[in-house]
Amino acid sequence: IMTCEDMWFPDVSAHLKKNGAEIFIVPNGSPFEVEKTHIRLQIAQERVHENGLPLVYVNQVGGQDELVFDGASFVLDNKGKVLTQLPSHQEYTTTTIWEQGAWVCKSCETTHAPYAGSEAIYQTLVLGLRDYVNKNGFPGVLLGMSGGIDSALSAAIAVDAFGADRVRCFMMPSPYTSQDSLDDAAECSKLLGIKHGSVSIKPAMEAFDVMIKQASNENSKGLAAENIQARSRGVFLMAMSNATGYMVLSTGNKSEMSVGYATLYGDMCGGYNVLKDVYKMTVFELSKWRNQSHPQNAKGPAGRVIPERIITKPPTAELRPNQKDEDSLPPYAVLDDILYCIVEMEMNLDEITARGHTLETVNRVWKMLDRAEYKRRQACPGVKISRKAFGRDRRYPIVNKFTDIVTG
Repeated sequence: IMTCEDMWFPDVSAHLKKNGAEIFIVPNGSPFEVEKTHIRLQIAQERVHENGLPLVYVNQVGGQDELVFDGASFVLDNKGKVLTQLPSHQEYTTTTIWEQGAWVCKSCETTHAPYAGSEAIYQTLVLGLRDYVNKNGFPGVLLGMSGGIDSALSAAIAVDAFGADRVRCFMMPSPYTSQDSLDDAAECSKLLGIKHGSVSIKPAMEAFDVMIKQASNENSKGLAAENIQARSRGVFLMAMSNATGYMVLSTGNKSEMSVGYATLYGDMCGGYNVLKDVYKMTVFELSKWRNQSHPQNAKGPAGRVIPERIITKPPTAELRPNQKDEDSLPPYAVLDDILYCIVEMEMNLDEITARGHTLETVNRVWKMLDRAEYKRRQACPGVKISRKAFGRDRRYPIVNKFTDIVTG
């Protein structure tokens, strides 16, 4: 028996063979990470080649907090050849029959290819959300449907996880909400077959204006006025959660969480965030993939479930007139690559600028990343898909006097 990470160390398998092992059995709790499936197989084959013994790899399936165990168990013969590969992201049982002596597998099932690419990520998000909600006993989820791509994708994942009858969404327009957003939110809800309500936050905004004027003799303006909108929505969703028992699903992506483009006690409200470890460009990729594919075991409808305009229009929080995300952020393709270099790859400044990014932009993103740590500490849990998800994987101090990046 080589338990979990024992398989990654050649001295463990060598010790077992020296003491009479004839076949390696590897029970595992190995969580999903992008590009990890082939690494598991590669390491297992290395142990087989070193020792000349067959190997049975048995991995856990299911979600627990941030982690999603994706299964994809397999059997190797004593040459490292894959005899059988079980499906990923679902519980599955098969029987293999072995002949004692040289331990030759005489009977095994046909190989099932594990999910890959966008399909693997999407299935991980569905499984992680489904198990978090079901195992914690929530009757369903509710979310704010803004007409933007993050809430649309989150809703699609939720419907695929639970079915439309356990998902409810609310459009919460302000005076700055465009008609396009209203129409897109309604159409997306219709395509997914979920209940859609529209509740204006204008009365809440006006009430806060009265309160602020009483305290400061001024009306709310600037960032305070923008955040009041987000927090009004958060209060409403949490109230509906209390009223229904449904869990609020937060919809912010990893790009936004990285640079603090989120409001505490506003759009960060929620019990779980299915996109917490998903960069914005991957959100676009997953949305396009879902429109073209019907995931296996999905409870949602086949065909297009996210309106095309939601995918193609410029992202905006619509907290002020004519606002666009790129007014205050680099283009998402640039932002995501820089964040990936800093967070996942832990590259230094020279390595990142060598990829074609300007020093000014890298410095700016790095500062935003550091300054937003206090927000991430207060964020709800969410599915982990990368090797460096925020939280347990990447822990940085909130307090740091030295905030300037060295530029020379």
